Amino acid sequence: MPESKLINPHGSDSLKILLLDGKEREEELKKANKLKRINLTSRETGDLIMLGIGGFTPLEGFMGHDDWKGVCSEMKMTNGLFWPIPITLSVSDEVAKSINVNEEVTLVSSETKEVMGTMKVTEKYQVDKNFECKNVFTTDDPEHPGVKMVMEQLDWNIAGPVKVLSESYFPTEFKGIYQRPAESRKIFEEKGWRTIAALQLRNPMHRSHEYLAKIAIEVSDGLYIHQLVGNLKPGDIPADVRVKCINTLVDNYFLKDKVVAGGYPLDMRYAGPREGLLHGVFRQNFGCTHMIIGRDHAGVGNYYGPFDAQEAYFKLWDGALECKMLPIDWTFWCYKCGGMASMKTCPHKKEDRLFLSGTALRKALSEGGDVPAEFSRPEVLAILREYYGNLKEKVEIKMHGFATGDAEVKR
Repeated sequence: MPESKLINPHGSDSLKILLLDGKEREEELKKANKLKRINLTSRETGDLIMLGIGGFTPLEGFMGHDDWKGVCSEMKMTNGLFWPIPITLSVSDEVAKSINVNEEVTLVSSETKEVMGTMKVTEKYQVDKNFECKNVFTTDDPEHPGVKMVMEQLDWNIAGPVKVLSESYFPTEFKGIYQRPAESRKIFEEKGWRTIAALQLRNPMHRSHEYLAKIAIEVSDGLYIHQLVGNLKPGDIPADVRVKCINTLVDNYFLKDKVVAGGYPLDMRYAGPREGLLHGVFRQNFGCTHMIIGRDHAGVGNYYGPFDAQEAYFKLWDGALECKMLPIDWTFWCYKCGGMASMKTCPHKKEDRLFLSGTALRKALSEGGDVPAEFSRPEVLAILREYYGNLKEKVEIKMHGFATGDAEVKR
């Protein structure tokens, strides 16, 4: 077999795949049925699947105390490996007391009740949640969705290597989009790509995303549109709608042999700069050499400056991460230029520019407001209008039901 020309996975010369199959999986499932069961949150389930498919190479399981602390404070594990966000599993005080070190446990999705894997517990420890939040999110404000997620964790973490037994519903619900790193790497190899830029998406692609994507294609062999298919905060557009929008845009406005669309199973953490760095880590595992970092990457509200994620990449020490940043300035539609532009290319004034964002698009559509034609392609807007129209109809039906119920009570 010819030597791969793709970038190595993070911290390793091969993917660390922990997902079992065939007879080995069957035997582990039999054993799992006899072990104590630990419920996983949606975020922990996504992390476990990423461990299984090699997306979190070279990790072998959930982090122990020293790795947790080093990742929070210095973005380094005890072995010196760069890692920007802790990957941990929490349990209650009662459960922690019931588990012995070196005991094996079964990991179960709290949402689907499916057995997701097994774990040999090598350590159990308590953490300072405020310390984690202030380091990872730069805030302990409970209104921050990532902080809220951490503060709602249980009081103890358990650590240890895992064996993964399921990818849950992702391969079936997102067939053709959901990919393992080995699959994306195979596609890149077959295409002969050496330089691949990754575009992170949690919103439908508007014209600014499209502009970023096409800049990346100009300077790379190909583009990997890599969208999150895990959970988001309330108000964000669901994955199936985003997938439809992205597929429509790719089919109509991109050269087919220059773009690959894929999806990954994580929940958003909204950690801004730290999450931008994590995006580079696992995109390297998926085979990408560059990570597009534009305005407000992985941000939420006003917790981060528009280019804090870029600054985080600039501050990395030599050798921390092989996947390099592709930084792109603030982009917008300029009416005088007659097209998309950025602060580096457009000489015109603020009043000549239409600034584009997923937040502004969601607000306009959800409130039934006008959306300028320059904001997104008509095919994409049609899909989004249909989604918000159906959403509004469901709300009206629900409210009508309440009104009818009230009238009946009064009678």
